Amino acid sequence: MTDANQAPETAKVAPSAISGAEELLGLTFTDAERQLMAEDVAEQRDSYAAIRAVALDNSVPPAVRFDPRLPDAVFPLARKPIVRSTVELPPIPANLEELAFAPLTVLAKLIETRQITSTALTQMYLSRLKRYDPLLHCVVTLTEELALQQAKRADEEIAQGRYRGPLHGIPYGAKDLLATRQHPTTWGAEPFVDQKFDYDAAVIEKLEEAGAVLVAKLTLGALAWGDVWFGGMTRTPWNLEEGSSGSSAGSGSATAAGLVGFAIGTETYGSIISPSTQCRISGLRPTFGRVSRYGAMALSWTMDKIGPMCRTVEDCALVFAAIYGADARDNTTVDYPFNWDATQDLSALRIGYEKSAFEEDSPYKARSNEALEKLRSLGLELLPLELPKLPIPALSIILTAEAGAAFDELTRSGRDDLLKRQSRDAWPNVFRASRLIPAVEYLQAQRVRTLLMQEMATLLTDVDVYVSPSFSPNLLLTNLTGHPSVVVPCGVTDDHKPASITFSANLYQEAAALRVALAYQNATDYHQPHPVIAAAGDDGDKR
Repeated sequence: MTDANQAPETAKVAPSAISGAEELLGLTFTDAERQLMAEDVAEQRDSYAAIRAVALDNSVPPAVRFDPRLPDAVFPLARKPIVRSTVELPPIPANLEELAFAPLTVLAKLIETRQITSTALTQMYLSRLKRYDPLLHCVVTLTEELALQQAKRADEEIAQGRYRGPLHGIPYGAKDLLATRQHPTTWGAEPFVDQKFDYDAAVIEKLEEAGAVLVAKLTLGALAWGDVWFGGMTRTPWNLEEGSSGSSAGSGSATAAGLVGFAIGTETYGSIISPSTQCRISGLRPTFGRVSRYGAMALSWTMDKIGPMCRTVEDCALVFAAIYGADARDNTTVDYPFNWDATQDLSALRIGYEKSAFEEDSPYKARSNEALEKLRSLGLELLPLELPKLPIPALSIILTAEAGAAFDELTRSGRDDLLKRQSRDAWPNVFRASRLIPAVEYLQAQRVRTLLMQEMATLLTDVDVYVSPSFSPNLLLTNLTGHPSVVVPCGVTDDHKPASITFSANLYQEAAALRVALAYQNATDYHQPHPVIAAAGDDGDKR
C-alpha cells in the first residue's frame, strides 16, 4: 500500500532518450554522464507536469522583467509643453468624405474650432468602414453604437468649452488584441473568437480620457503574426491583390484607406514597421515600457510594445502624447517626459546613419539612398555608424521561447490546430518547436542581449538619432534593446513595392526621432498620395 502523502514514483528516463536530446541541443555527453543525469531529468519532467497543472491566463507575466535601462543610465526629467506645427485649414467641403484622408493635425483643428462636429466625422468614417471593409477585410468588430455615444459626448463637451486636446472627437481604430469592455477581443484567432473582457486596456482608457472615438476593432494576423486572421487576409488599399503585412494589419490598412483618423498597433518584431511600410503610412514604435500593455494580449513580455499608426509623423506625436506614461498595472512602464516640439532646431541634434546597411544590395537600396541625400540637402551632417556585431538574429529565440510560454495551453490542448495558418512559418509550428529551447540557452541569449544594450549605449553617446533602411538588422536589434523607431514612406521601388526609411533614437527620445522624421517628411511628398479604392457600386475615391 502507498502512503497517500507520498509522492508517486517517478517514471524512469532511459539514458538513450538523453542521447536523442543531445542531437537536438548540439551537445555531447558520455554514457556515464547520461546515466547520472537520467534520474534528475525524470524529476524535472515531473516538475513540468506540476507547473502545467496551474492555470495561467495570458495576462499573468513572469516574475522576471526586462528593463532597457542600464544601471548607470540617466535620462532627462524636465517636462515641457507640447509645441505643434502651424496648420493651414482647408475649406470645409460640401461632402465631408473629402476629409477622409486629412491628417489628424487638420481634423483636430477643425473640431477644436467647431467647423465640423465629431458626430459628422464619425458617421463619415463609419460609412467608409462599412463600404470598404468587404474589400480590405480590416475590421473585426465595428463599434458603431459606442462610437456615436462617444462622438455625441465630445460635441457636447466642446460646445461647453471643455476641449480635451487634439484627439478630442477624433475617430480611431484599435488592433483587436486590446481589451474593450463592450466588445469581443478576438486576437484574430479562431480559438478566441468569442473572448470578452470586462475591462478596457490601458491604451483604450487613455484614449477615452483624451476624448477619442473608437469606431472599430481592427484586424491582426492571428495571435500577432502576419496579415491572415480567421476572417481571411487583410489587404493593402494600394493593391487589393496584396496583404497589408502584419501583424498590425488592420491598423495599417484602415489608416491608409481613410477609414479612421488614426489607429493603434503593436510591435514585437516589425508589426508596426512592416504594415506601415506596406500601406505607406507613418508609424511610431516607442521605447519598451513607454506605453502600458495592461489589457493587451501578451506575446513576448520582454519585447511587446504599443504605438500609433497614422498618416503623418506629427499625427504619431500627438497620439503618443496621449497614450504614454507609467501604469502600476504594468510594472515595465516608466514616467519620463515626452517633450514634442515640431519647431525644434535640427542643428541641436547629432544624426547618424547605418552605413553598411545603405551599401548592401536590396530592392530598396535606391530609395533608401535617395532618402539619405534628401536629408543631406536639408543641411544635415550625417555621421556614419555601424551597429554592434553580436549574433542578433540568433537572439530571436527570446521571442520564440516567450511566445511558446504565452500560448503553452493552446499548444498542449491541441486547439492550435484551429488556426488558419499551419505552415512552417506560422505560430502552431513555432510554438511546438519552442518547447525544445532549453532554459539555459534562453538565459544565455538574455545575457548576450545585455551586451547588446551596453554596446548600443556606447554607440548612442555620439548621436541622438540615426537613420536605417527599415528592414536592416536594426529592426530586430532595436526591438531587443527597446529603442524607439519612427518609420515613414520614401517612395516605391522599380518593381512598384512600397519603400520606407526608419529613424531610431536613444531610449525615451521619441521626440528626437519624430522631429528628424518630420523634417524629412516635410521635404518630400511620399505621404501625400492616397489609394483609389472602388467598392461595389461606385467609382472609387476620386483623389
